[in-house]
Amino acid sequence: MAGALLPRRARSAVYRNMVRCDQQPSPRLTFKLAETEEELEACFRLLHDAYVAAGFMQPDTSGLRVTVYHALPTTSTLLAKFDDRVVGTVSLIRESVLGFPLQKIFDITAIRRVGGNIAEVSALAVDRRFQATGGAILFPLMKFMHEYAVRYFDTRHLVIAVNPRHIGLYESLLFFKRLRPNPVEHYDFVNGAPAVGAHLDLAHAPEIYRKHYAHRPPEKNLYHYFTGLKIPNIEFPDKRFFTTNDPVMTPSLINHFFNMRTRVFSRISDREKMLLHAIYDLPAYRAYLPPQPLGERTELKKRQHRRFSVMCPAEFSVDVDGEQQRFAMKVIECSMTGFRVRTDAQLQAGMKGVIEVDLGEVDHCRLQVEVLRRGRSDEHTFVFKIYGEDKTWQKFVNVLRKARTHGDLAEATRFLRA
Repeated sequence: MAGALLPRRARSAVYRNMVRCDQQPSPRLTFKLAETEEELEACFRLLHDAYVAAGFMQPDTSGLRVTVYHALPTTSTLLAKFDDRVVGTVSLIRESVLGFPLQKIFDITAIRRVGGNIAEVSALAVDRRFQATGGAILFPLMKFMHEYAVRYFDTRHLVIAVNPRHIGLYESLLFFKRLRPNPVEHYDFVNGAPAVGAHLDLAHAPEIYRKHYAHRPPEKNLYHYFTGLKIPNIEFPDKRFFTTNDPVMTPSLINHFFNMRTRVFSRISDREKMLLHAIYDLPAYRAYLPPQPLGERTELKKRQHRRFSVMCPAEFSVDVDGEQQRFAMKVIECSMTGFRVRTDAQLQAGMKGVIEVDLGEVDHCRLQVEVLRRGRSDEHTFVFKIYGEDKTWQKFVNVLRKARTHGDLAEATRFLRA
């Protein structure tokens, strides 16, 4: 891009003047979660062709770009369709035991200290026939990604690793800040191409966008576009519960993309194999995962846990010096015997009381609990222990354990045997 050669201030002005965000996209456009074999195949093919053209990967005989991160239930692939053809895609990679791709070259310790969930924006591609249409695909796809990250992934921080010639777009338009002052020379995740890491704190982004865009006309007003405009073309997944992941990889899809169409599973490390078995511990998946490394099975048992990422509104009631006090919070991780919350309240270890949790729009529970401790890496998180047995909670966690895809969660009655 020619703008990449300009000084930063002039470059930012050029990028912002180029903004054309359509307030009413063509009804022929649809933005949704990639769920089917056909949709995922089209996304991976589009990504392959874009990465090969940019020199970010060598051509693969499969014609697809698929990574081990795409196998994870914490990764969501979003797509744009024009009529029935996939013309854009982007993936959101949430925290998992595998970490993030960019962690291999960028340090995100400072971001973790701020608190809040992190997601890496990855695998962005737009059909070349739509790249000259003034952002007709890119802007609504980015809006979808932004809303999906906040609304469904409960994300505070977005991180990216991009080629230096593309960083201006993210810095000038979306106000990402670089993770490091200098590009990394080789980023193995994209064929050794140079990369720049960047970060956006979504808690502060709306105010930044208001300052720079609120005075602009509608087609250039990214503040209204990202924070106020509703686009009917965007289809969000239906959810029964307030979960933060939307897994789509069934055992057959795992086998199709990672064993049959590509050889991804044959190239991953022993540690990655071990962690995949920890993630997919249901019998239906075992036949399609790479064999467990013999020396890693003890470590596998140590790593297995029954924790699930959620974003359930809750209220904790506790007696403090004879007065009943109530604290608003959000349950962000749960297990059969306890959970983690995020709250601005100042709680103390040993507090006992009752918490009422909204598991979904129509599912609720009431638990006897105790505050165990403050979170180790985030001062706004606390760990709670549940006392006694609560059938509603047990059934909820059991559903999360047994459901293979987000579609299974919508039919949770099949799994409601605690």
